[in-house]
Amino acid sequence: MALRLFGRCLRDAAILSRPLVVSGPQESASWLLTAGNAACSRGRRNGFIFTPACFITSEAFLNRLMKGKAAEADGNIYRLPASVPPDSGEQLSLLLRHPDQPDNAKVLKVAIIGAPNAGKSTLTNQLLGKKVFAVSKKVHTTRSRALGVLTKNDTQIILLDTPGLTTPSKVKRHQLEKSLLVDPWSTVKEADLMVIMVDAADRWMCSRLDFEVLKCLAEHPHIPAILVLNKVDLVKAKDRMLDITAQLTCGVVNGHRMRVRPVIKPPWAEKRSEKDSELSLDEDNTVHEDSNKPNSTLSKEQLNVLRSQQGWPHFKDVFMLSSVDREDVETLKSYFMVAAKPGSWQYHSEVLTDQSPEDICTNTIREKLLEYLPQEVPYSITQSIELWQDREDDQLDISVKLYTKKETHMKMVIGTGGQMVARIAQEASEDLSKVYLREVKLKLSVKLRK
Repeated sequence: MALRLFGRCLRDAAILSRPLVVSGPQESASWLLTAGNAACSRGRRNGFIFTPACFITSEAFLNRLMKGKAAEADGNIYRLPASVPPDSGEQLSLLLRHPDQPDNAKVLKVAIIGAPNAGKSTLTNQLLGKKVFAVSKKVHTTRSRALGVLTKNDTQIILLDTPGLTTPSKVKRHQLEKSLLVDPWSTVKEADLMVIMVDAADRWMCSRLDFEVLKCLAEHPHIPAILVLNKVDLVKAKDRMLDITAQLTCGVVNGHRMRVRPVIKPPWAEKRSEKDSELSLDEDNTVHEDSNKPNSTLSKEQLNVLRSQQGWPHFKDVFMLSSVDREDVETLKSYFMVAAKPGSWQYHSEVLTDQSPEDICTNTIREKLLEYLPQEVPYSITQSIELWQDREDDQLDISVKLYTKKETHMKMVIGTGGQMVARIAQEASEDLSKVYLREVKLKLSVKLRK
């Protein structure tokens, strides 16, 4: 089985500093990619044009993906764009409504797992086409498990967005909920597919998988997993992407050995060992995965082995993308659609998320607090919804009181002349209007908790 590199040409196509070869046992599966003959050659420059949105996968799956796209073009089922009702009773009724699935329904449950701030919620929002999960540059923005529902034609993809995997000491340090220790692990048990997200732009995190992520994978080896290298648009040296892939996969993708080999090595290039500097695929090097079912807990010996590992050798496929780019995310969405199996839908096609309207509101406010307040300040703030009124003119009035533990924190939230709290209220209102599909007037007040 040959490995294929599949991608698309982007407007801001990134440049590799040297050409690379992706080779396999069959002559037809080998390419020499250079600036002169690269398939994606828009905006020609010196060097190889590397497409950020690509995945390494099998020939058979690539054929299935192409057939799926062709079938999708034959006949589409039009559905109203999903949104969240502003009334919690309506949202609950929608969640309990019988699924309006077709006869040939397909379903796929996807657990998105990764270290804090890897971009899990950003990816989920892009897949859904609407921002329903809080996003910020600070860690632990997502505080509990929530799901998003993507329904297209005969297929329903259930996206299980989880908090970043963490440890008890970090939960205590950041004053986080203990649910952060439980939710990611319980979510994985429900999944048909695990998506392991890694921040490729983080020079410290991209060289090895987080230990908690490795533990999660080792606990559930029977659940297929794919690796998603996120934020590739921020990686300047694009030729490092395949090296990072080799490290995080232990040189194995879909059961096959792989190595990265430069075709032309410039004199200034760093000398690399044969293990790190060649890319090849050989049927004789097929890695047979362990068929044993996972144990409920890992032994000390297994944990010691994981601590010495940089990556996971059982990933089915590898994606390289930027989760803020919609076109990039479409490639991953198509992958999910093809991977879905025949089965009954869990939700009505109008369901977008299982979060209550109030949860979305408080999460959106917390996102703004994390974005504009320094250090530990936003983590110590609690919220209380004082008013939630859906008016006859389709305007939603919301009043939320913010409680701080210190007077200095209260002054930070209010800002000079009340500018900070007004800015947070304004931006949160705009985001909520897009989710509830109506005008939202949000009023925030700040109080010191005694």
